[in-house]
Formats: sequence, C-alpha cells, structure tokens
Amino acid sequence: MKQFFSVADVANLPDIVDEALRLKNNPFVYGQLGTHKTLGLVFLNPSLRTRLSTQKAAANLGMNVMVMNMDKDGWALETRDGIAMNGTTVEHIREAAAVMGQYCDVLGIRSFPKLQDREADYSEDLFQKFIAYSGVPVVSLESATRHPLQSLTDLITIRENWHQSRKPKVVMAWAPHVKALPQAVPNSFAEWMCRAQGEGMAEFTIAHPPGYTLSEQFTHGATITHVLDDALADADFVYVKNWSSYEDYGKIHPVSGQWMLNHSRLALTNQAKIMHCLPVRRDVELASEVLDSPHSIVIQQAGNRVWAAQAVLKRMLEQLSVDK
Repeated sequence: MKQFFSVADVANLPDIVDEALRLKNNPFVYGQLGTHKTLGLVFLNPSLRTRLSTQKAAANLGMNVMVMNMDKDGWALETRDGIAMNGTTVEHIREAAAVMGQYCDVLGIRSFPKLQDREADYSEDLFQKFIAYSGVPVVSLESATRHPLQSLTDLITIRENWHQSRKPKVVMAWAPHVKALPQAVPNSFAEWMCRAQGEGMAEFTIAHPPGYTLSEQFTHGATITHVLDDALADADFVYVKNWSSYEDYGKIHPVSGQWMLNHSRLALTNQAKIMHCLPVRRDVELASEVLDSPHSIVIQQAGNRVWAAQAVLKRMLEQLSVDK
C-alpha cells in the first residue's frame, strides 16, 4: 500500500478488516516491522482520536513518530503554482512536502475544508501535492472530502459487533448541529458502506432532510430517504452524523421535524447499536440517554481507531520493504 486516501486504496475489504481485528488481539506481533522507520504526522487542524490512535498504532509497530502542527508551528504554506510569493505565505508546498519526505518514511496529513469553494475543496489539491512532492507513502488523517481511517474503523466496529448470518442493516442518520460541518466523514462512511454493500457485507441506508444530499460519487447504491423513522425501522446499526449542504455548499438549511436520535426513536430499530465518530454535542446531535445506554458503542468505536491505523501502517511498511 503506497497511499491511503479512500476505499479505492483497499483491494479486499474483508481482508483488511480481519487483519485489523487480528492486530487488536495481538498488537505487538509486528513490533519490529517499523524499526528505524519514522512516521510524520502533519496537522493543519485539531485532532484528538486521529492523533493519539495513529501515534499508538505506529508505536505498536516499532516506528518513531514526529508530529508537526502546521497551523501553529509551521510556516504559512503556498499551494498555488506560478505565482510570486509576495504575500502572507512563506514556504511553498513543493519544498515543504519534499523536505518532510526527507525526514519521514511515511506521512500522515490532516486538513479540513474551508466550506467556501466546493470546487477547490473537492479538488483535494493539498493532498495531491503532498503525494506528488513528498516521495513517500501518504496516509489521509482526514481531508476535505474523506476520512478513510475513520471509515475503516467503522467497518471494523460493525464486523466486531455482528455475529449473525444475515447482512446487517446499517443506517447513516443526519443529525442537527450548531454550525456547518464538512461532508468528509459522511462522504467517506457512505463510500465504504456502499462498497461493503456491493460485496455482500451490509445493507446501507442514508436518512437526511431535504437539502442535505451528498455527492452521488459517494452514495451510489445506497437507499436514501428523507423520512428518519422509515430508515430506522429494523436497523441494526445507526451511525449518527451531521453535515452541511453539498449542493448549496457549506450552508445550513432550516429543517422541520425532529432529527435527534432519542430513546423513542431507538425503539423503532432492531435494538440497534449506535455509532458516532466523536466529538459529539450531547442533546444536540444525539440524546444523552442514548449515548449513555448499552446501545452506544462510540467508545469501542473510538478504540478501534488504533487497529485501523495499525493495519494501514503495517501494509505501508511491508510495501517499503518490497520497494527497497
């Protein structure tokens, strides 16, 4: 594996999920694989789970880890080509990424969208340039359009909690929020679940109010409804997540009806397990009575971030050995 940016970078979904669960049962079996290898984690935005879980995963593999908070510690980056840098930017991404590639064997990059220009955000220009100029494998720690480590984690968590022969019904339910959030997590979860559905691993439904349709490139094959109660009927897993409008990019539209999941709504499901990527705003996105109930698996889900990252990093280290 030379990059990890989307589900397209995974050849076999069941295989990587099973590998992650094996690593969970035996975290240090590949503890020598990363000896004398360095992982550089580059953050342009805040992080809790992604930062800590990826550091722990790297440590389990014997890697050294360096963390760079570009938004606080680094020079202002210029990503545009062909312009005179006579403004506020100090260093061009061509040099910055190339230098990071000199110091690190693998790079992880995290950058949020500005939610102002859809074309610019969805071009993923920053990530493509890090891939082009660093010369080393690059892991997405969340980008403008996707969060693949989170989505792999989610699939691992569903597999870990499902022990029946039939396919589970998985629902991604839009939830309210106090501000506009990116589409990266729901895009990515939808992309991974549509792939899983195509491989017979799940049945996938998305429920959201009018005006919150995601880009079809991520949702092809999913059942989509504007009626939350219909989606929740007989659901085995409910993934709660807010996102802003894709069509009216970055905007929040007025929503009628109740979209926060509570106990009365939970009763419509098949005793569903409740998921959320965290952080979650209690009693805004998700009722505390649900978060604090036995139905909630959000902490287990967050814990599995380690094994998703470890499975990806292991494959990158193995590829580096092949490429020597």
